[in-house]
Amino acid sequence: MSDEFLSQEEIDALLGGGETTEEEKKPEVVPFDFSQVEHIKKGGVPGLELLFERWVKIYREAIRRLVPQVAMISKESVYITRFNSFITKIPMPASYSIVSIKPFKENFLFVLDSRLVFVVISVMFGGPAKPFKIEGREFTKLEMRIIEDIVKVALETFQQVWKDVYPVEVKLKGIELNPALARIVSGSEKVIVVECSMDVDGYEAPFFFCFPHGMFMPMKEIIFSEALFAEKDPVWDEYLRKKVLKTKLRLSLELARKRYKLRDVLEWKVGDKLPLDVPKDAPLKLYVEESPKFTAKLGKVKNRFAALIYGEVNGDGGGPQGSAGD
Repeated sequence: MSDEFLSQEEIDALLGGGETTEEEKKPEVVPFDFSQVEHIKKGGVPGLELLFERWVKIYREAIRRLVPQVAMISKESVYITRFNSFITKIPMPASYSIVSIKPFKENFLFVLDSRLVFVVISVMFGGPAKPFKIEGREFTKLEMRIIEDIVKVALETFQQVWKDVYPVEVKLKGIELNPALARIVSGSEKVIVVECSMDVDGYEAPFFFCFPHGMFMPMKEIIFSEALFAEKDPVWDEYLRKKVLKTKLRLSLELARKRYKLRDVLEWKVGDKLPLDVPKDAPLKLYVEESPKFTAKLGKVKNRFAALIYGEVNGDGGGPQGSAGD
């Protein structure tokens, strides 16, 4: 009967017990990299969401003139994430439109998914609303032309919807097919992603807006609040107008701008004269803070120098002090 029972050593071997052999090593403890965990924060920009609610309605009507088969344009979600996390999730090939929106300094991206491009092309030429195989290739000239048309309509309507919020100028700077050339910020910086979708004859395909997180900070009270399209308060408007009119600004008139070599500057001594050679009626730039805003002529009123404004200029800044070497 004793042969029918297992010994203690045999039981330990079956249950994985017993002494630990030299080959059995404890698992190596590896430090956990929290940077690998990307937290996606949804919402948080209600003003921007309201703006896009209006935009999708305007864009839907406008894009139907180009592609009548478009049934619906919808805003899916707005979330904040890291730029690398966003850009790596876009399937290739894709179209990355780099867009400036003045007066904001940063650029944003308008990204078209390849499935959307191929579905639009298919239905435009009488085919089914299904994306055809892309086989890892880049877009053809015809496909790029369709992309440019879609982007043009999107940006025109996007600028249009801003008119009730703030006057902006939306301009396409270029279309890239390589995501490495479409980096508007560093990979670790936060971006605001607006994911939308287009329904073409029953097939839905995504497209995206990607904004640097700090892009709208000059007007954060509007973009990050729900008061974007709230009814205007006439009392508040009058109060704000008075405050703006009392705002003090620094004006400066640029008489001349010259370039010197560093070795010449090092030889300057106290008492040296630098001829400006400014003609009497030469047009000069009048700066408001750091931006050239007007053209003017130098003159005198009684015993004080004065500037006579006779035109406007469009300047991007630079300031009257000029750049290095001036």
